[in-house]
Amino acid sequence: MTRDSYEDQLARLKAAVESMGDRVVERLRDAVTAYEEGDEGLGRSIAESDGEINDRYLELESTCIDLLALQQPVAGDLRFVAATFKILTDLERIADLASNLGRYVQSVGEERLTSVPVADIADMAIAQVEAAVAAYVDEDPEQCRTVAADDTDLDQRCEAAADDLVRFLVNYDATTDELEALLADTQRFLLTVRDLERVGDHAVNIAARTLYMIDSDDDLIY
Repeated sequence: MTRDSYEDQLARLKAAVESMGDRVVERLRDAVTAYEEGDEGLGRSIAESDGEINDRYLELESTCIDLLALQQPVAGDLRFVAATFKILTDLERIADLASNLGRYVQSVGEERLTSVPVADIADMAIAQVEAAVAAYVDEDPEQCRTVAADDTDLDQRCEAAADDLVRFLVNYDATTDELEALLADTQRFLLTVRDLERVGDHAVNIAARTLYMIDSDDDLIY
């Protein structure tokens, strides 16, 4: 195989990862929209349709394995393929978290008793994923570090949201009939915040693997 053909393979792999990242972000946005709007049908569709991402993940994972086995890349190319292999796993897990969010959707016909919003948390998590994928595509080390720094803000916002929920529950005068619905609503909210925080963690993983890919810097890997 000529060097040009090999370089083309690497370029196509990077473009495919970018495309997969865009699709994962789209699913995540849809899941958050379903949660916020109480669109149970959209939530169910997201929860039950992760096969597309899983199939793409397996296909690109196989491409990485073939490149490692057949081309035996070294130095920067080796780091690129190895980092990409791991980044694909993080993207697939973010897609799984989007499916989780779809399962948490509460029908718009049901009364939502908790009043703490998640839209701002979701926006922060999605922005981290977008920035991490962009850093990978552009091979931008400073953007990688920014993603890691922004995760601290996301973690703090998730913690603050949980605190807000506790204050809400303390001050909410629930009737006996409302208690079961209140507990279910609280569980949905806490699971949603937990999964959005995990989305941010996977974004940091993508940034960390990208930074290592660029210049062997493992400061962000933990």
